[in-house]
Amino acid sequence: MNADGRRRIYNRTVPTGKKSAKLNILKDAALTKLPWLIHGFSTRTGGASKAYGKDSLNLGFTKEDTGTAVEKNRATLEEAIGATDKKGKLWPMATLKQVHSDVIYRVGSAADCQKPCTGDGLISNVPGLLLAIQTADCLPVLLIDPQKRAVGAFHAGWRGTFKRIVAKGVGAMQQHFGSDPKKILAAIGPGIHACCYEVGRDLRTRFEAQFDYAKDLFVEVSDHDPIREKYPMLFLTARAPGHSDLGPQIHLDLVEANRRQLLDVGVPAKNISASGLCTSCNTDRLFSYRKEGGKTGRMMGAVGIRG
Repeated sequence: MNADGRRRIYNRTVPTGKKSAKLNILKDAALTKLPWLIHGFSTRTGGASKAYGKDSLNLGFTKEDTGTAVEKNRATLEEAIGATDKKGKLWPMATLKQVHSDVIYRVGSAADCQKPCTGDGLISNVPGLLLAIQTADCLPVLLIDPQKRAVGAFHAGWRGTFKRIVAKGVGAMQQHFGSDPKKILAAIGPGIHACCYEVGRDLRTRFEAQFDYAKDLFVEVSDHDPIREKYPMLFLTARAPGHSDLGPQIHLDLVEANRRQLLDVGVPAKNISASGLCTSCNTDRLFSYRKEGGKTGRMMGAVGIRG
């Protein structure tokens, strides 16, 4: 545990029987101690897809990949994290048509998993169902109530974060399951970090209007450009002073933004974990929509309850 009370997610390598295709599922140390819970954050390797490199574990139905490969990859993920019944049959997987919203669905049965709804959050207290969120830079956030045995999975990009999707997820678990925020465990999976997440100044202004701690969510990064420094005349702007694009970059810390929202609704700091992996910095291990110019696969953050 870190000094600020946050745990770090560690890597767990799951053997697949193929030396050339190592499946690597990330799991939270505290969550693995709950025998009734299954969970995991997928990475890039160990799958059947070829569209994004050899043996990649793309879990989204993207235009570059085949449906057959994606279905096989999803089965690989479920088997790896233990989302199977006693006969080895895969659990129904609940997914969403994600639109960067604050819409949250309660999954009550296998029938609810048959057709994806439009939204960005899933909650359930029903055993034998897998809740799964797709990401490729945005944060996958898992919420677990050990007392009520209820779980949630949420997709948090800047839009969902601005709409407080994770905070509302805690509220939804309180409403439907009687969850106590002080008992909830939260695990934030790999996503783009402040080191790489450049945003516009207008976004910082919008956050400042909504969150009194917004100053803690943004960092200014000086863009060291040797060419610009050597030949400054090439980069002169005709725009009026104060209106040019020069100056430090503005970077958003999505992880801290979601951690602060969880704290605000009563989740203790010691119960919140965050992966140290930045998707943009680690495209050998993770998919990054921004770093790869939009042509990339999708990972999943998944959670479920054993029967």
